[in-house]
Amino acid sequence: MERSGSPLEGKVALLTGAVRRNGRAMALTLAEHGAHIVVNARSSRDEAQSVAAEVKALGREAHVHLADITDEQAVQAMVDDVVERFGRLDILVNNAANRKQTPFLKMTFDDWREFTSIVLDGAFLCSRAALPHMVERGEGRIVNIGGVSSALGTADRAHVVTAKSGLVGLTRALATEFAKDGVTVNCVSPGLIGGERPATAGTLPPGHESKILVGREGTFDEVAAMVLALCLPSAAFTTGQNIHVNGGMYFS
Repeated sequence: MERSGSPLEGKVALLTGAVRRNGRAMALTLAEHGAHIVVNARSSRDEAQSVAAEVKALGREAHVHLADITDEQAVQAMVDDVVERFGRLDILVNNAANRKQTPFLKMTFDDWREFTSIVLDGAFLCSRAALPHMVERGEGRIVNIGGVSSALGTADRAHVVTAKSGLVGLTRALATEFAKDGVTVNCVSPGLIGGERPATAGTLPPGHESKILVGREGTFDEVAAMVLALCLPSAAFTTGQNIHVNGGMYFS
């Protein structure tokens, strides 16, 4: 059922890697506040359709589009499909990543390229395909999902730290170039996040007790809440920022 007065009423949001964890929470949170959702995944059709069903249960339209976001033609076809289906694209959340950990001296070039390609090439291709439609409408929101590791450094995740750091640079570059067109570009960098939606405060892994000021892990919903805030009409004055959601684990 449509709910008049929702802040994102009629907006269309495309989320990459939207089938679980933060991606799923962000899709549902944006839908709860009025947005129609395009759920992207590379191959997890059943999970993507499950998220889409949850979106539809909230009274919003949902569409599943499987695409490898490192494939230039596949990304362009996905965005073309979104615009043809909905007539617009207002919000892009570049969330896709993987969670592999590999010691640096055991990391192959293929390991390196796999992660950096998903995070950086994927964000580049998706943003480049989406931006013309946002510029044409004179407004839009791009939110990149980074990570606290890009600020702190993390063992066995050199590819992650590098790619997420590059995502912050891309955020600043696009924010600078497209502010005049009414498009804001920001990055949300989660810290230690755990649990499933609906999530509750978790206990901390050993060694983290003194590192998070609020004394607990974050939840997927708390990350999604920050993404939502950046997508609202009232966030038009916020761009080029890397916003940490980490319970005081790191101060930017």
